[in-house]
Amino acid sequence: MATATYTPRMKERYLELRPQLQEELGLSSIMQVPEIAKITLNMGVGDAKTDAKALEAAIEELTIIAGQRAQVRKARKSIASFKLREGMAVGARVTLRGARMYEFLDRLVSVALPRIRDFRGLNPRSFDGRGNYSLGVREQIIFPEIDYDAVASIRGLDVTITTSAQTTDEQAFALLRGLGLPFAADDRRDQ
Repeated sequence: MATATYTPRMKERYLELRPQLQEELGLSSIMQVPEIAKITLNMGVGDAKTDAKALEAAIEELTIIAGQRAQVRKARKSIASFKLREGMAVGARVTLRGARMYEFLDRLVSVALPRIRDFRGLNPRSFDGRGNYSLGVREQIIFPEIDYDAVASIRGLDVTITTSAQTTDEQAFALLRGLGLPFAADDRRDQ
């Protein structure tokens, strides 16, 4: 019996893009071409200290969006002005790797980002200096997996795309642009 191997569409796109990136970036080896290492989704829930159901709903929604069970994040230190104690649950996160990572990136680019109201492109200045890109999503309902009627409150989430680009953000920018992330035109980026 032959087993069919499944390759996510975004990974196939990356494999086609690799030789072009090597030439564009002037790299001597194809192994130097940056790739996506992981995607981290993080959803903060400030109401969790008073409402346990808010945290449960956030974990459930993040699990549906990612296709992988979300972890509870706890406060690392106490902050009196926020009435926060060390060890209290404050959010949820998911780290995606491999095929799930590529599937999520494909859904983000082709389905979720076009559903954002007044979307004019992603900010090309959101790189951290180490080749990682972060973007904030204001409403979790842009993902079609979330049932709009079942949502108790609108929450945002942070998406961090970690790449293996070692030297500059320019390599990561070329990688993400090649994978189809819709960056806004930014004339000030080169300054």
